[in-house]
Amino acid sequence: MGMNQTPSSERIHIGIFGKMNVGKSSVINAITGQDLAIVSDVPGTTTDPVYKTMELLPIGPVVIMDTPGLDDTSVLGSQRIAKTIDVLKKSDLALVVVDSNTGISDKDQFIIDDLKKRRTPFLVVLNKADVYHAKTIECEENHIVVSALTGFNIFELKERIGAISREAHQEKYIVMDILKPKSYVVLVVPIDSAAPKGRIILPQQQVLREVLDFHGKCMVVQPEELKDLLDMMKQPPALVITDSQVFEQIKDTVPSTIMLTSFSILFARYKGNLKEVVAGARVLKTFAENKPIKILIAEGCTHHRQCDDIGTVKLPKWIQKYLGHDNIEFKFTSGTGFVSDFEGIDLVVHCGGCMLNTREMGRRIDETVLNNVPITNYGILIAHMNGILDRSVELFASEL
Repeated sequence: MGMNQTPSSERIHIGIFGKMNVGKSSVINAITGQDLAIVSDVPGTTTDPVYKTMELLPIGPVVIMDTPGLDDTSVLGSQRIAKTIDVLKKSDLALVVVDSNTGISDKDQFIIDDLKKRRTPFLVVLNKADVYHAKTIECEENHIVVSALTGFNIFELKERIGAISREAHQEKYIVMDILKPKSYVVLVVPIDSAAPKGRIILPQQQVLREVLDFHGKCMVVQPEELKDLLDMMKQPPALVITDSQVFEQIKDTVPSTIMLTSFSILFARYKGNLKEVVAGARVLKTFAENKPIKILIAEGCTHHRQCDDIGTVKLPKWIQKYLGHDNIEFKFTSGTGFVSDFEGIDLVVHCGGCMLNTREMGRRIDETVLNNVPITNYGILIAHMNGILDRSVELFASEL
């Protein structure tokens, strides 16, 4: 990813829902001004969710998510509808496209009710006004009549999408809301076999960019160079941010007078519920010695596994060492997959979620908590196992 590109996780996710042949794809093409989606009179043209990243005025960077028809009765229909529900769960804003002649169906209403339950902003888009002369339909506040074919009310639809997006997405910061502008910040970035060749990972990029946006002075070093850097600095940094994997290596290098945290902890706060995941980490020490336990390790992305992969190799070893036994069953999920059955799971350890949007990360935390299962994340758990969790979240004492 280039430094001038907006990552998918930071874009507003707009889900498009509706029955077959109501014009979902036509509405997408109309509001984007591009032929992003295939348009056909044949029912069921869209067979799987389709994700398109783009710039959409007046909103900005977005992900458009086109979904199969809610009334798909094909052999794979139930699976496709399940995928549609997955899209609904990660939507920041939803458009429920309805044929203005037939009106809202039971299947449309099911989606609308689910969106209300999740408190997801949505618009009901009554399409095909050109065919059915529906321009005079009296609409509810969050309904709008359009014609994707003629362009009727498409500009107004985009303006309403923009207004809802601005209202629902207040600007958030990863770290600079707790630091002064022009602060000195040190980033500790290990370059080992797990590091992507020729680049640094997304959380590190985002933190670096945010510090620069606030005219901060940012220094980036590998763990073994940290001591030399701190010794040569005339003014100590306001904060040291480290990759959680090297907490053990650098924790004694950073004086107690300098604040210390990790990228994972920052993203736990930025993407989810910091208080909940800090509490989840502390649960690990309550597990009785030799009691069989089951831990789910979940990642928000998929990547090529390496011999020292943190999620599937390092974390299990560190947890076994901390607990002093190996009577532990580890379960793993990655990418869009996440458990729906929490039976028997004693703890969920999630990655920082840099590839997931805030709504999707929040949903995973909420579903875990509702099932009475504690949840934490990589960096917070590693800080806990290294005995420096209190120090690494001291910046956020008021929030905890």
